[in-house]
Parts: sequence; C-alpha cells; structure tokens
Amino acid sequence: MGHYATALSLIQNKLQQFQGIQVNICTFNIAINCYCHLNRIDFGLSLLGTFFKRGYTPNVITFTTLINGLILQDKTPQAVELFKKLMRSREIEPNVVMYGTIVNGLCRTGNTIRAVSLLRIMEEGSCKPNAVVYTTVIDSLCKDRMVDDALKLFSTMDEKGIFPNVVTYTSLIHGLCNFGRWKEATGMFREMLDNGIALDVHTYCVLLDACTKEGKMKEAEGDKKLDTARALFNNLSSKGLQPNVKTYTTMIQGFCEEGLLHEAKELFVKMEQNGCLPNDATYNTIIRGFIGQQKFYEALILVEEMVQRAFSGNASNFLLIVDILSTKGQDPALQELIKKFMPKDSHGMQEIE
Repeated sequence: MGHYATALSLIQNKLQQFQGIQVNICTFNIAINCYCHLNRIDFGLSLLGTFFKRGYTPNVITFTTLINGLILQDKTPQAVELFKKLMRSREIEPNVVMYGTIVNGLCRTGNTIRAVSLLRIMEEGSCKPNAVVYTTVIDSLCKDRMVDDALKLFSTMDEKGIFPNVVTYTSLIHGLCNFGRWKEATGMFREMLDNGIALDVHTYCVLLDACTKEGKMKEAEGDKKLDTARALFNNLSSKGLQPNVKTYTTMIQGFCEEGLLHEAKELFVKMEQNGCLPNDATYNTIIRGFIGQQKFYEALILVEEMVQRAFSGNASNFLLIVDILSTKGQDPALQELIKKFMPKDSHGMQEIE
C-alpha cells in the first residue's frame, strides 16, 4: 500500500513498548525497505551495523533491498559497485531478483548495452533470467530504438520456453508503432490475444496512441483509424478497466487532430465526471486543439481553468499562438492567451506588442 512511514512508526513503537520483544532479520529487512522508499537509503545502510550487533547476517533480500534503494535515489553506479563487491566476496549468492534489480537500474539510466551483457552472464550461469528480466531489457531496447534487437531477445525467450507477459508484448507493440511498423505491431497484438494475455490500461494507451498519431488517421482508410480508437477506448470498461489520465489525453488528442473539438470537449468533461482529473498535458492538448481551429475564446476559458489549477502552458502552445498572431493581427482573445501563457517574469510580451 506504500505506507512506509506508518510501518516504520509501528516497528519503533512496538520496540519501545515491549523492551523484550524479539525482532528478526525479516523485521530489519522491512525497515530497510521502508527507509529506501522514503529516500533515506542512508538510514537503511546504517541499520546494517545494528544487524551485526544483534548477531544477524544480512541475506540476499537485505542487499537486494539496499541495491534497489540506491537505484531509487538515482545512485545506480553505487548500486552496481555494491553488486560487484558482493559478487567478488561471494558472501551472497545473487538470485534472479537481485540480478533483475541491477538490470532495471542499468536500463533506467540508459545503460541498456551493459544490461544486455549482464543478461548474457545470467544465461550462461546458474541463475537464469526470468520473464521480468527479459522484459526489462526488451522494454529498454525498444525505448533506445533498437527494436530489432528487442525482437531477437523476444525470440530467445520463446526458444527457452519463457512465456512473455503483458508488459513484454506492450513494449514491443509500442516500439514497432514508433517506427511505423503497423503490420508487425498488429501481428504482435494478435499473438498476444491468441496466447490469452489480457490487455492492461497501458496496452490500450499504446494502441490508442498508434491509432491517433498525426497523419495516421488521414490515410486512404479515412475514419477507420478513428473508429478503431473509439472501439478500443469503449472496450476498456467491458474489460473491467478504468481509463487513466494518459488514456483520456491520448483520445482527446486524436479528436483534436481530426478537428472534432466537440467530441474532444465532451470527453474532457466526462473524464472528470468519471473521477479522473485532467493534468497539464490534458489541458495543453485540448487547448492546442482549440487554438489550431482558431477558437480563441474557448481556448481562453480553458487556459483560465488551467491556471486556476496551477498548471502551466507549454512552449508549443505559446509558439502556436505567436504564429497565429502574426497573421491574425491584434485579436483581443489572442492577446489574453499570450498573457496567460507568458511566464510572469518574462518581458517577451513587450516585444510581441
């Protein structure tokens, strides 16, 4: 549930209330994990001293938790050094979770090639990679635009009898879509369904994004892509899934790019009615849609609402307004939009005026 501070308080209170209470290594590991998720890896590391004083020996869970804590605090190099030290000393036999934690840290810091190397070491050693480790590397390869390498690794999983999960397929579908390889992405999607893997909200969001990409819906297929996007979005509830803010924003963007501002605004209102609050990306998306159609007063109302909610306009919207201003002249609504989007400490308004 993520109530780390509450868990720590409970541990401390019980220790003070019952002086003779026996804590075990599991209790210490829980406490370290709590500190790590509270961004206090220093406190987590300090507990190691207490470990030894109590006569305990840290186990693989202890060190995996500390490694993850370092990664969470953007200290992946230190995490890797700790991992190497453990490997050299042979005090701890790393398990698949520890390996997976390091692989994740390497991938999230852009060290995908090093992560692949570690994966190969696992394949040759006694601790074999599982679906989670393979998926982490596949996702990172796709994000690094190395989709073909990701597909090869996907084939390796199949050869080794390791079953991909929803995240594996979603990562590959997303990577293929980013390269415009729609047929392969569709094939991957069908394979996913044939294997009985249920889609999650993120998968739907990736598919919606592919259907609503600028220019994609304007091919010879006409409105087919938009119809597909609508069908996917409407299918969410039938699968017991609730659209999240990214899903709504993606669909709103699709409507805006097709000039369907009425539908975009309807969905914008509906999302909040359904308990999903729009974020700055949602506001900027629909505002850009109205500005693009030169619906300046409608855009201004949304900007006012966005400012009241402490969101800020993005640079692309501001540049779009300036571009239109150069052709439309001194439209009062445009001037107001400029003022709203301009940072308070900026003097750019004087130059435009």
